[in-house]
Amino acid sequence: MYKIILLLDFAEEYSKSLMKGINAYSKEFGPWIFCRMPLFHRETIGIDGILKWALEWGADGIVGQLYNKEIDKIVRAGIPVIAQDFKERFTEIPNITGAYHEAGQMGADYFLKKGFTNFAFYGFNDIVWSRERAEGFEEHLRKKGHKVHYFEHKKARSTELWYYKPSSLSRWLKSLPKPIGLMTCDDNQGQHITEACRHVGIRIPEEVAVLGVDNDEMICDLSDPPLSSIALDVEKGGYDAAKLLDHMIRHGTTDYYDVVVRPTQVITRHSTDIYATADDHIASSLKYIHQNIDKNLHVDEVVKQVPLSRRALEKRFLEITGYPIYKYIFNLRIEKFTQKLLDTDMSVFEIALDMGLGDSKNIARQFRQAKGCSPSAYRNKYVAGK
Repeated sequence: MYKIILLLDFAEEYSKSLMKGINAYSKEFGPWIFCRMPLFHRETIGIDGILKWALEWGADGIVGQLYNKEIDKIVRAGIPVIAQDFKERFTEIPNITGAYHEAGQMGADYFLKKGFTNFAFYGFNDIVWSRERAEGFEEHLRKKGHKVHYFEHKKARSTELWYYKPSSLSRWLKSLPKPIGLMTCDDNQGQHITEACRHVGIRIPEEVAVLGVDNDEMICDLSDPPLSSIALDVEKGGYDAAKLLDHMIRHGTTDYYDVVVRPTQVITRHSTDIYATADDHIASSLKYIHQNIDKNLHVDEVVKQVPLSRRALEKRFLEITGYPIYKYIFNLRIEKFTQKLLDTDMSVFEIALDMGLGDSKNIARQFRQAKGCSPSAYRNKYVAGK
């Protein structure tokens, strides 16, 4: 029965999801004993105090948010440690890290599909997960011939309600070309943007569409309007981290690898619920598609919503979105199917019925075509304990 110290930010949804995955592995192969050590111990007793306590308690391993500058002390202690890269990645011990470039690319592609031609990113340049999300966002957009507007801010003191008074952020938001798709490095910064926009009278999503990362439901729902966000397979990351820690306890600390948390899909809420096109017919078509994607939607039904011939609508739709109507419906249907696959325990047949599709074999075939694997294999890959 292993004794494991968890040195995490227990108020964050990310850390809670990590713990769910770690606990799932513990129940399957343990049980383990956990010490939930609040992060303030990192500041009060420091790494020396934490390691001293760990040795006295007889800890078998540690999972936590640790400072990179203290790596020598961590390695010398000889206790298996997996670090969450909340600042920068470690090179001497394994990290719980992320496919940050991939998340940035997903955000860029999401805004491109909505017809945006102006783009911005809000985050920190001196933190790996923010910096690499920005790089992925910009790289994907640069390939399409677009540039990205940046604002890097320094973290305000907790006592400074900077967004309630004129600030450089407000001036930056006012200066941006509109409409614009703005990605933030995480949901906390996304809420900063929605609050700042509300304070200076910038309309969301009409002028600025805002997308966060983490899908922290509490923060996303507190935002006004509710914040769209990129969901991550954090629980699976926690399960994989526990599996790695088990391996390190049994076989030593020199045989390790990084655990990579991947983005799964964009969860659309009101902050991005718009289509950036001046063409009213295309905007109406897109709105109808998104409102009716849970039905067995066909192109003919979309054509009926606008006073254009099928050929004329198809041509304009392709010019503006980059996709034929049938392909846009296909992509959105797969996106919705994927979300239900990861967020529920419903079978492929049940999801197909829920989306108004009578032929579950056909949607499974389409899914394999889009994702390169079967729905069950995809669920096993991204859901903890599968």
